[in-house]
Amino acid sequence: MTITRPKQKVTSEKGAAAFISGAPDSSSAPTKGVKKGNKQQISLTITPALLAKVDELAAQLGQSRAAVINLAIYRMVEHGVTIEP
Repeated sequence: MTITRPKQKVTSEKGAAAFISGAPDSSSAPTKGVKKGNKQQISLTITPALLAKVDELAAQLGQSRAAVINLAIYRMVEHGVTIEP
Protein backbone atom coordinates (compact mmCIF):
# COMPACT_ATOMS: atom_id res chain seq x y z
CA MET A 1 0.00 0.00 0.00
CA THR A 2 1.38 3.37 -0.99
CA ILE A 3 0.88 6.64 0.77
CA THR A 4 -0.28 9.43 -1.50
CA ARG A 5 -0.68 13.12 -0.84
CA PRO A 6 -4.19 14.51 -1.05
CA LYS A 7 -4.87 16.77 -4.00
CA GLN A 8 -4.68 20.44 -3.16
CA LYS A 9 -7.91 22.39 -3.38
CA VAL A 10 -8.09 25.38 -5.70
CA THR A 11 -8.67 28.41 -3.53
CA SER A 12 -7.65 31.28 -5.75
CA GLU A 13 -10.31 33.35 -7.53
CA LYS A 14 -8.64 32.66 -10.88
CA GLY A 15 -8.82 28.91 -10.27
CA ALA A 16 -12.45 29.11 -9.18
CA ALA A 17 -13.38 31.16 -12.26
CA ALA A 18 -11.61 28.62 -14.49
CA PHE A 19 -13.50 25.79 -12.80
CA ILE A 20 -16.88 27.50 -13.22
CA SER A 21 -16.28 28.52 -16.84
CA GLY A 22 -15.37 24.92 -17.67
CA ALA A 23 -18.84 23.66 -16.70
CA PRO A 24 -20.94 22.31 -19.58
CA ASP A 25 -23.76 24.75 -18.88
CA SER A 26 -21.45 27.74 -18.69
CA SER A 27 -22.23 30.49 -21.17
CA SER A 28 -18.57 30.56 -22.18
CA ALA A 29 -18.53 26.84 -23.03
CA PRO A 30 -16.98 26.22 -26.45
CA THR A 31 -19.37 25.66 -29.35
CA LYS A 32 -19.31 22.59 -31.52
CA GLY A 33 -17.63 22.67 -34.92
CA VAL A 34 -14.48 24.20 -36.28
CA LYS A 35 -13.75 27.92 -36.24
CA LYS A 36 -12.40 29.16 -39.57
CA GLY A 37 -11.27 32.76 -39.38
CA ASN A 38 -14.20 34.74 -38.05
CA LYS A 39 -16.74 32.11 -39.08
CA GLN A 40 -17.98 28.91 -37.44
CA GLN A 41 -18.18 25.74 -39.52
CA ILE A 42 -21.41 23.76 -39.14
CA SER A 43 -22.89 20.59 -40.56
CA LEU A 44 -26.01 20.89 -42.70
CA THR A 45 -28.16 18.11 -44.09
CA ILE A 46 -30.16 18.99 -47.21
CA THR A 47 -32.15 17.01 -49.76
CA PRO A 48 -30.41 16.32 -53.08
CA ALA A 49 -33.13 18.14 -55.03
CA LEU A 50 -32.80 21.31 -52.96
CA LEU A 51 -29.01 21.11 -53.12
CA ALA A 52 -29.20 20.94 -56.91
CA LYS A 53 -31.32 24.10 -56.91
CA VAL A 54 -28.84 25.84 -54.60
CA ASP A 55 -25.96 24.82 -56.87
CA GLU A 56 -27.86 26.04 -59.95
CA LEU A 57 -28.55 29.40 -58.31
CA ALA A 58 -24.92 29.69 -57.21
CA ALA A 59 -23.77 29.08 -60.78
CA GLN A 60 -26.19 31.71 -62.13
CA LEU A 61 -24.94 34.26 -59.58
CA GLY A 62 -21.30 33.32 -60.01
CA GLN A 63 -21.06 32.55 -56.29
CA SER A 64 -20.09 29.54 -54.24
CA ARG A 65 -22.65 27.23 -52.68
CA ALA A 66 -21.62 28.44 -49.21
CA ALA A 67 -22.06 32.08 -50.24
CA VAL A 68 -25.60 31.44 -51.48
CA ILE A 69 -26.55 29.56 -48.31
CA ASN A 70 -25.02 32.32 -46.14
CA LEU A 71 -26.92 34.98 -48.08
CA ALA A 72 -30.21 33.10 -47.74
CA ILE A 73 -29.74 32.67 -43.99
CA TYR A 74 -28.73 36.30 -43.56
CA ARG A 75 -31.75 37.58 -45.46
CA MET A 76 -34.11 35.36 -43.49
CA VAL A 77 -32.66 36.41 -40.14
CA GLU A 78 -32.53 40.12 -40.99
CA HIS A 79 -35.80 40.48 -42.92
CA GLY A 80 -37.88 37.63 -41.53
CA VAL A 81 -39.73 34.98 -43.43
CA THR A 82 -43.33 34.57 -44.52
CA ILE A 83 -44.58 31.01 -44.65
CA GLU A 84 -47.63 30.79 -46.87
CA PRO A 85 -50.34 28.16 -46.25
